[in-house]
Amino acid sequence: MNATRSSDRTTAAAPAGTSDRTGARTDEAATEITDARERIDDLDTRIIALVEERMAVSARIQTARIASGGRRVNLSREMEILARYRDHLGRPGTTLAMTLLELSRGRV
Repeated sequence: MNATRSSDRTTAAAPAGTSDRTGARTDEAATEITDARERIDDLDTRIIALVEERMAVSARIQTARIASGGRRVNLSREMEILARYRDHLGRPGTTLAMTLLELSRGRV
């Protein structure tokens, strides 16, 4: 039987200040949290760029719609978008979609 006694396992205490930044109590956890946060920061940068791209595409659509005599906003299309986000992300998805639509509409 190859049992490990709790006294055989040691975990290094996190460096001073690490707990304040990550909430971790070990070096390993602090490193994992820091790496994951860097990944989140990268994802957030990409998400922001995609939202900005979405806003630009939406502006093109609005310009074309208005130039053709239509309304700036197509409510049935917005309902489709709300449903897609809700179906994939649940109720918070609706809130996220509303925020994206608001950003993409520009000033009303």
